[in-house]
Amino acid sequence: MRKNHRSACVFNLMVEMFGDKWSLLIIRDIIFVNRRHFRELLTKSMEGIASNILADRLQRLVKQGIIVKSHDASHKQKSIYSLTERGIELLPLMMEMVAWGHKYLPASEMWGLAKVLEKGGPKLWTEFMDELRETHLGASNAKKTARHPRKSTRILAMQKLQAAYEPALAKRKQ
Repeated sequence: MRKNHRSACVFNLMVEMFGDKWSLLIIRDIIFVNRRHFRELLTKSMEGIASNILADRLQRLVKQGIIVKSHDASHKQKSIYSLTERGIELLPLMMEMVAWGHKYLPASEMWGLAKVLEKGGPKLWTEFMDELRETHLGASNAKKTARHPRKSTRILAMQKLQAAYEPALAKRKQ
């Protein structure tokens, strides 16, 4: 991580952290389509990232505390990338970016995702962040579960968002 910054302005610091053209796209793929292995991030990216760039950006995101890298118990040669709380808390910012893009960049193929995000609002965001915490941090809120037990028929926020995201992925493959 860079020690000497152009300024102490929060916008400058965020641009230095996420201003390259790949970091937010990697975070997008981890958050919205649960891609957590190097190979998945490399081969299934809509934008086609190069392996050396992906390796560099993943390393940067680990150093910045946005994700952590750990050994995948299912395969001794694989690593799995998980969001940290800091990474999960990027979700509202990313959702606002999607909503803004839907409004001002109408040619976007992500209109389905934007509509789900807009319709679900902050309640959906909170549910999704809780699901990300369970997936990436292994955290579950026992009090919340006791008050509002999940029914097996309930559609999870992650499923709603992935279903909205999939048409753009399918269109890219054609």
